[in-house]
Amino acid sequence: MKFSELSKYLERLEKTPSRIEITKILAEVFSKTNSEETDLTTYLLLGSLAPSYKGVVFNIAERMMIDVLAKAYNSEKHKVMALYKKLGDLGDVATELAQTSNIKSRKFNLSVSQVYNQLLDLAKDEGEKSVERKIAKMAKLLADLDPLSARYVARIPVGRLRLGFSDKTILDSLSWMETGNKSKKAKLEKAYQVIPDVGLLAKRVKEFGIDKATKNIVPIVGIPVLPMLPQRIKSPTEMIEKMGKVFVEPKFDGLRVLIHYKKEKTKEQVMAFTRNLNNVVDMFSELKDVGKHVHARELILDTEAIGMDPEVKRMVDFQTTMQRRRKYEIEMKAKEIPLRFQVFDIVYKDGESLMDLPYYERREILKKVIKDDELLIVDDAVVAEDPKVIVSEYNEKIKAGLEGVVVKRYDTAYIPGRTGWRWVKMKQSESELGKLADTVDCVVMGYTQGRGKRASFGVGQFLVGVRDGNDIKTVTKVGTGLTDEQFRILKKRLKKIETKKRPKNYIVSKLLEPDYWVEPSLVVEIAADEITKSPNHSAGLALRFPRLVRFRDDKDPRNATTVEEVQKLFRMQKGF
Repeated sequence: MKFSELSKYLERLEKTPSRIEITKILAEVFSKTNSEETDLTTYLLLGSLAPSYKGVVFNIAERMMIDVLAKAYNSEKHKVMALYKKLGDLGDVATELAQTSNIKSRKFNLSVSQVYNQLLDLAKDEGEKSVERKIAKMAKLLADLDPLSARYVARIPVGRLRLGFSDKTILDSLSWMETGNKSKKAKLEKAYQVIPDVGLLAKRVKEFGIDKATKNIVPIVGIPVLPMLPQRIKSPTEMIEKMGKVFVEPKFDGLRVLIHYKKEKTKEQVMAFTRNLNNVVDMFSELKDVGKHVHARELILDTEAIGMDPEVKRMVDFQTTMQRRRKYEIEMKAKEIPLRFQVFDIVYKDGESLMDLPYYERREILKKVIKDDELLIVDDAVVAEDPKVIVSEYNEKIKAGLEGVVVKRYDTAYIPGRTGWRWVKMKQSESELGKLADTVDCVVMGYTQGRGKRASFGVGQFLVGVRDGNDIKTVTKVGTGLTDEQFRILKKRLKKIETKKRPKNYIVSKLLEPDYWVEPSLVVEIAADEITKSPNHSAGLALRFPRLVRFRDDKDPRNATTVEEVQKLFRMQKGF
């Protein structure tokens, strides 16, 4: 497929508010791609070059893209900046410059694969003078594109393509391409949970069809499985009623990490994936020798990384643990805040998927695999069939300074995501933070200009929402719970993701529109006193007396709380 043809589809997608129409357009795109370019097309549709776990980044900021546009279209930088200020979108700037420039050597016939490969070459360019090379390569690429194609290619490196759909919509469209409906969506979603590479899955569907492409999907070392997540239930009595026999385990306030290990003849391969599928193994130097701590050739372990105070041998809080997520001074921080990994599940061992085994069997395998030392420690677990045991364990863990307990069905399979009553968390009452049974992980959508004392911060309140499919729907505005320093940090972070236009998947009442919109990338944990019905908030519910608990840099919008989960919290507070 020529990129000029793809760009026409991108324009249709950008102008289409209907979710079902977006699905149909994407299905049409996939019906026209050949299998060799299907994965590349998929990534470009999502404004990327690879699944997030591969860590392919452009490192091109808006200022650099302005230099690119000036070079590509023989314009002066100050004129490009003025045009950007006027239009508010670098893609629109590229289109206007392309329409008015006098470049004669344009090719205009680049294929999707050619555009993808040039962008990938640019993203991988590192080292001395890489900035100059990136600018030159990007400028040449834009100069070879028609004005419409330039609009979308200019947006991709700065992360601003955002057409209002996600991986899940791609899965819908693959089903639609084959069946004319979403009847095979469940098969695709199940495969995606084990191998969350939508480009690879789309390529397999194109080659083999959905039934064959999704059959016998097993975990692969090096590709992160989507983690299993806990539900919320109001009381221990209800937990036993819904789950029967259970394991009760400690709930740690750390960083969720899936450890992948593979021993080959001459080398060992180690990876560590967070909930948002980023590989952070380079930040966790402790894991380089993880092979010495296990009895296996291949493993995928589900763990919680806990920061430790090396002097008193006690756990540190979540924010201190999060200091280990850094690109610089890694060894220094490793000495200041060494990590241990609480291991609570095993997904894969020596060529075999363990996901379908009952949990009690996986625990037995885990005990044999882990040597249990200062690096890897298997979680303690108490078997319970009586709610009183859950309460006793919970109280004991709270006294020990932990968050609470996780209650797991004794015979549950490992099923990614929140499905059924398999895992349930029981956290300490948020009495110091709010009166809800749990906090809510929200996406920051925009903010208002600060007034009075907050004028110096640049932020008065920030608007937050929760997920509803691909959409983000509002639940509250937050202006409390932040220190002065946190307000300043928040302003810096929001400024980096500020956008002139409301993102397409934001559902916001005009009454609640902020002064400034931001791209959906920052997740915050919010506590509140109660949830009420709301005619103004698009989620239909509102968090009352909200306050910031912490920034959740270990999560991205895919991991945010859903409207359905907020509805459950609402029912829980009402006692039904």
